[in-house]
Parts: sequence; structure tokens; C-alpha cells
Amino acid sequence: MQTRQNYGGLDAFRLVAAFLVIAIHTSPLTCFSANADFFLTRVLARVAVPFFFMVTGQFVVSRFYRDTNGWAALTKSLTKLSLLYLVAIALYVPIGLYGGHYEALSLGSALRLLLFDGTFYHLWYFPACLLGLCLVYLMSRKLSLRNSLAIALFLYLIGLMGDSYYGLARSIPVLDAFYQGGFQVFSYTRNGLFFAPIFLILGAWLSQKKTLERPKAIFGLCLSFAGMAGEAFILRHLGWPRHDSMYLFLLPTMLYLYHLVLSWQRPSCQRARTAATWVYILHPAVIVLIRAVAKALHLLPWLVDQSLAHYLAVSAVSFGAAYVLALILPRPQRYSPKGRAWIDLDSQALAHNIAFLQSRLPRSCKLMPAVKANAYGHGAVPVCKELYRLGVRHFCVASLSEGIELRKNGIAGEILILGYTHPSQAFLLRRYRLSQTVVDSQYAKALSTYGKKLRVHIGIDTGMHRLGERSENIDQIALLFALKHLQIDGIFTHLSADESLSPRNKAFTKVQSMAFQSVLRELKKRGVPCPRTHLLASYGVLNYPELGGDYARIGIALYGILSTRADTDAWARQLRPVLSLKARVATVKPLYTQEAVGYGLSCTADHPMKIATLSIGYADGLPRSLSDGHGYVLLRGQKAPILGKICMDQTIIDVTDIPGVCAGDTAVLIGTSGTLTLSAGDLAESAGTISNEILSRLGARLDRILCR
Repeated sequence: MQTRQNYGGLDAFRLVAAFLVIAIHTSPLTCFSANADFFLTRVLARVAVPFFFMVTGQFVVSRFYRDTNGWAALTKSLTKLSLLYLVAIALYVPIGLYGGHYEALSLGSALRLLLFDGTFYHLWYFPACLLGLCLVYLMSRKLSLRNSLAIALFLYLIGLMGDSYYGLARSIPVLDAFYQGGFQVFSYTRNGLFFAPIFLILGAWLSQKKTLERPKAIFGLCLSFAGMAGEAFILRHLGWPRHDSMYLFLLPTMLYLYHLVLSWQRPSCQRARTAATWVYILHPAVIVLIRAVAKALHLLPWLVDQSLAHYLAVSAVSFGAAYVLALILPRPQRYSPKGRAWIDLDSQALAHNIAFLQSRLPRSCKLMPAVKANAYGHGAVPVCKELYRLGVRHFCVASLSEGIELRKNGIAGEILILGYTHPSQAFLLRRYRLSQTVVDSQYAKALSTYGKKLRVHIGIDTGMHRLGERSENIDQIALLFALKHLQIDGIFTHLSADESLSPRNKAFTKVQSMAFQSVLRELKKRGVPCPRTHLLASYGVLNYPELGGDYARIGIALYGILSTRADTDAWARQLRPVLSLKARVATVKPLYTQEAVGYGLSCTADHPMKIATLSIGYADGLPRSLSDGHGYVLLRGQKAPILGKICMDQTIIDVTDIPGVCAGDTAVLIGTSGTLTLSAGDLAESAGTISNEILSRLGARLDRILCR
């Protein structure tokens, strides 16, 4: 699964943060005002390094909470950081030796420099990040992101008392002894144990949240930063800080700042990222260089003593050197998800559909999206992550494996399995905190024999005759609540004729609803506590919202389409399609008269033609029944009929009447090209099926790209 977002704002602020670090080490405003310089270097600039940690948290630590690739993310990040750290050590060891920084260096002090303090004053960031990543990874193996955040906050508060609030800690003998012992191991609590984890985890946590609107982020940032500034000046007045890197108000300041930077969407820039890294690494060496040059040229009063000029000179030379390195260093080659065939997912359309569907229901009724069949082909993991960002906390799937996949990819909240799970796999239900549908009374008893508490929802058969205990078997249903090892969180039925408002369908839906309500009334009469209820799916929400319930299991409608083209068209103003299916043109060539194309010689040209081969086939979910002109695609805003048989991996189309087609062009199989739109309903109608089948068959090798 691929997720696309413009992260140029993060890249740009990395450079800003690097220049703020230079300010910390050069004190640009000393010549003008001690208070102004304190504000710049000890308040404003203190957002820089936490920002670096949060970026790492968003792109690395967030993957720790997905079992499938957490270890790979850790090892890759540790390798990269270690190599940079080794390069930096090699660069600064000669400078440190020249400055006498390593005189009388013992094994213990050498280890302290290497593992905590850094071998030069700014290099503490690397061991802090290395240690912080390892610590957070260990937490992620046993704890949820929320619990990890709580522990990291506790560690930060411990570090706080050894940093900006050290004066308070010193006044308490027990705490003073604790910190004095700690400072024998490390020089500052600003390290990978107390400082880095909270910001790494905050970055991961924010990656799962919806970005705040810019006005809210700005207001929150101004308020929290004002609090941090006031806190810093008060602490300085009290004389408490041993160091001044850690403030209480730094945490909300970073939260709102990160939201604000995320809202600044622009194309990502690899060179900006690389330049920021090297500005950070190189600037102390540049400080030494400029001092040496200024001394040799008798320019100390202008390039060193004048603090602002000194800062500007260091910044200019550091950036120049870093930019040159960014140009000459090899850029990492990344896999392009749009090289062959792919799916674009419109996050705004998804949010719109959620809001509309929720608006049709009572406030007490919460959405429980059906994300089975890989979220109807849309990609269960990226869809669920986006839904969680939008406030959805309940999901339903068809199988145990689907539920496990979501849990392994960090999806929290309730996950209900609507289908059958063999009782021998009950331990997996408990391990992954999944809720299971009770398909009948005998099945419930089998689950209960597992001997440990399992969360379940009881299925009631009110007329569909698929899964669930028959509604008339009220005695059997009531007995389920007495089973010792079942925690019954819900009870539901499935409407089988809610797709229309025809008299026959309305009558049958009423019968089903009455049967379900009768079960609920009878349970209440017997003193059985009724759990949360749900009976509405997509069509039920659209046609029978008054039936309500505590949950609504929206499926196909969530994705902005309905089962048939007619139904989709009827709700086109209210629902927006989320998915677009696209593929690349691989080749364009002539087809001469009497030449056949594709398998089976099913299509022979009766006149000279121009054909194109698309890199998509029936293995990607394109129905083979669209072969031989029964279907078409959109290319350059025009229709291109399908020629011959659709292959497993390729499809041939007629582009005779479409000028300018060339290899690399994008063909649209579902979606819009120019003024034309080809919907999943159109494909379904041509293939003789329903939209649900078309979408749920879309292959796993299609990359899903979430577009914000």
C-alpha cells in the first residue's frame, strides 16, 4: 500500500530548524539584547531538535506499531543514523583533539560521549535518536501507542526535573541524590532516555490523526508558545535550570507547530532534507573555520565579535557546503507506485461520504464501516487509517485474517468479524482483540468452551436465512447471555430487501425489523441486558434511516458508489466516488488489415488501425467479459474500445481515432478523463454484474495511493 502526501512543508521547516540550531551555538542577538538572545536561543530555537525527532517518529516509529515491517524500519533507520554518526565522529575527532576536548579521556568517559553526550557538542542528537528508537521499539512490542506515549511522558517529566526544573529537584534530598547519580552516567537528561522518546512517539501519534485546520493550529501554537516563553523567563529568574532544553509547554508547542507545518502542503524536496542534515552536521566546523579565517585576516571584530554577522556568516557557509553535498551525493532511488497500474483514493471524497451518511442517522447511531474484501478493493489498511483519522472507531470485516491484518497494521478500535471463525482459532480472537459474530447457538457454545473471555455480537436471522440464530428461537437466544466466557457487546440482523422502496421490499423490510425488535423486547422482558444493536447497511442507511440502531454497517456507499449504475446515479449528488483505477500505456503500434490481435484470433482488423497495450489485465481484477469490444477505457479524454481478449497482465485497446497517444500515457479504467467519466457501475453493467464485485476483485498488486 502506498500513501501519497505533499510533505514539502516538513522538508522546508527542517532547514529552518537547522538554522535555529546554528543560532543556539552562535547567539546572534548578544550584541543587541541579552533578553532577546535568550528568547531566540533558549526559547524559540528549542523547537528545532524536537521537530527532527517528530519527523523521525512520523515516518519510522509509526511503522513500529505495525508488526509486518517494524523491525525492518528500525534496522534501516539505525543503519542510516549510525553511518552519519560515524562520518560526523571522523570529521570532529581532529577538531576535538586540536581543542583539547579529549584530554585525560577514560574508558567510562569515552563511552559516555559515544552513547549519550556525543563526541562533539552538537552530536548528542545521534546517540539520543539511536537510543530513543531502540527504547520506543521495545515499548511497541508490548504496548499500544497510547500506553507508550504515557511512559514516554513519564520519562520526559523525569528528565525535566534534571534540566529546566533542576533547582526544584535539588531542594529535595532524595531527588538530588537520584540526579547526582544519573549525572555520573550522562551529562544531561537531554538524551535518548528522557528527551527523545516523547517526541518520537508524538510524531507517530500525529501520523494517525487528522491534521488540524490552519487557524486552529496557529491559535494553539501562539497560546502554547506564549506559555513556554513565560515559563522559560520565570525559570531563569528563579535560577532553576541546569540546562534549558526541556519545558512543560514545549510539548503542546510542538504538537501545534507540527500540525501547522503539516498543513503547509507542497511537493516534497529530497535536496532540502539532505541540506538540512548537513547544515546540522557541518556548522560547528564552520564556526571553527570562520574564527580561524577571521583571526588570520584580522576580521574578528566584524566576523566574530559582531554576533549577528557571525551568525549570518556561519549560516551562509554551512548552507553553501550542505547544498553542494546535496547536489553531489547520490539521491535514493524510490519505487514509483504509478509505474504500471494503480488505484488513486480520494480522501476528501471519503470524508464527504462519511459526513453525509452520518447526517442521515440519529446522533446516537455510530458508523461501523464494512472494510471487508480489502475495503471493497480500495485497500483496507489505508482506508481504515484514514477513517480513524476522521473519528471512526468501529469496523467490521468478513474473516479472521482480515481482522488480524488490520491489527498488525496499527488499526485500533473495535473490529467485528461478520463471518465464521473456527472455534479452534478462538485464541487468535483474544490475542488480536477481535469481536466475533455468533452464527448460531451451537457455535456460541463451542466458542465458550475456549475457557477465556471472548467479545462477540449475536447474529439474528430475521429472514435472510444466511447466518444467525433464527429470531423465533428466543429461548436459545436468551440462553446465550448465560454463557460464562462470552462477553456479548452487540446483537444484529441483516436486511435482505433494503435496496429499494418498492411495496414488496418495504413490506419485507418491515417484517424483518419487527422480528428484530420483537427479539429485543422479549430479552428485555426476561431481564436480559440488551447490548448495542445494528441492522442497517448501506442501502438501509439511504432508504430506511429511521430504523436506527447503535451502529450502521455502511459498506459500498462509504466508497461513493452503489451496487448498480442506476442507484449510483440516483445518489450522485450526495455521494462521491473514492476510487479511480488507472494504467500505463506500454506500447503503441500499427495493426494492418487482416491482422489479428490477442489470444484466440478473436479480433481481426478490417482496416488499418493503431493499437495500444495497457499494463493491466484480469489478474488485476479487470473482468475478462469486457473483451472483444464489450468494454472500453478512457484515454486523453476519449473512449478507447477494448480489442481482443483481455490477458492476465495486459489489455489491448483501439486508439486509431485518438491522436498523440504514446507510451507512458495514463489510461483511466474507473474515473474521469477530460469531460468523460467511466464508473465502476459502467464496468459492472457491461460485465453483467454489480459494482461490489467489480471493486472487490481489484488485485493486490495494484498500489493503493491515498491522495490528500
